[in-house]
Amino acid sequence: MRWMILAATLTLAVAPAVGQAAQIYKWVDAQGVTHFDAQPPAGQTAQEINTGSPVAAPPAPPPQNQAGAREQEAVDAKVRKQVAAQEAKRKEACDEQRTSLAQLQNNPRVRQEVDGELRRFTEEERQARIAEVKKYLDDQCN
Repeated sequence: MRWMILAATLTLAVAPAVGQAAQIYKWVDAQGVTHFDAQPPAGQTAQEINTGSPVAAPPAPPPQNQAGAREQEAVDAKVRKQVAAQEAKRKEACDEQRTSLAQLQNNPRVRQEVDGELRRFTEEERQARIAEVKKYLDDQCN
């Protein structure tokens, strides 16, 4: 019981000292570097920082007028629509290239129409075309 009374007394004695924060000083040196310390610099002016009061939140940005907000929303919607259309075209092109790659890899007798007639790829042409399609897929579709 004595220990509890002693502990409570010590806690109450120390409590006022805990509530007071140490003074902090702020100054900028000759090189433009900002310093913070508990001791002010000798021969230089320093600003005292009040650590007891909370820092004020930055002011909220002024609200936009309704017409400006609607206009911005319309522009945003238009941009989103354009991006979605571009993404759909890219996805379609990637799907076509994947199909082409599968045909090139699975069929050694691939033919191509040249000047209205079908011509068979040589093995070197087929391998070169496979490399081109793989590069396209790596660059555009990943």
